[in-house]
Amino acid sequence: MRPTRGRRTIVAAATLLGLAFSILGANIADAKELDIALCAPDRNRFTLDIGNEFLPLQLGRQWSFVGEDEGITVGLQIDVLDETKTLFNGRAKVTTRVVQETEWEDADGDGVVGVGESLIEVSLNYFAQTQDGTVCYFGEDVDIYEDGEVVSHEGAWRADEPGNSPGIFMPASPMEGMSFAQEVAPGIAEDEATIVGSGTVEVPAGTFADTIRVREFNPLDGGKGYKAYARGVGLILDDTLALVRYSVP
Repeated sequence: MRPTRGRRTIVAAATLLGLAFSILGANIADAKELDIALCAPDRNRFTLDIGNEFLPLQLGRQWSFVGEDEGITVGLQIDVLDETKTLFNGRAKVTTRVVQETEWEDADGDGVVGVGESLIEVSLNYFAQTQDGTVCYFGEDVDIYEDGEVVSHEGAWRADEPGNSPGIFMPASPMEGMSFAQEVAPGIAEDEATIVGSGTVEVPAGTFADTIRVREFNPLDGGKGYKAYARGVGLILDDTLALVRYSVP
């Protein structure tokens, strides 16, 4: 998924959207660290029918976001594709759902990739859900663009590579104080997340009363980020990028 970047701050998002809550000061002293064994391939059964209430990834869903990043208007589109990726070939084989993220310089701010608008990053992300409803993250393939050309695959990882493991992307029953590793690829992708609260969030796509707020941290570079997820919708706020529309097939 999009990396946790220190240059994006929730301050800008909160100012832009007029959010009625503050999460910068959230301090979960008694955070409950979830065991990544919740996503262990040899201990769980997995499904492609990802119906977690805060991260529904059923086939055909789409989300579009727009926001500012260092003076540039950025668009982000997330699509649940009719594609799968099989990992851990062998006794613990897992088939995952492919979710594509496309990020670009959105000159007109309409949340649609237009002619002449420059790609920033395209990634294919791999998810599956366990029998208890936990959404597990199995890695991503990444293309980073400059001037229309792919210049890097930085951040790409797969859970079945040596030393790596699937991460917990969304707990089955998320609650304030839960902390968990979302990416488990030492030295490559190590994002961690803590659920820091709940409350009403207003974005261009609407006002959502039943949400959770997640603080993310990247120990590799010290980057921090914040996200908000709404029940039945999924991601609605990604740092400065706010949901402008979504579709459910």
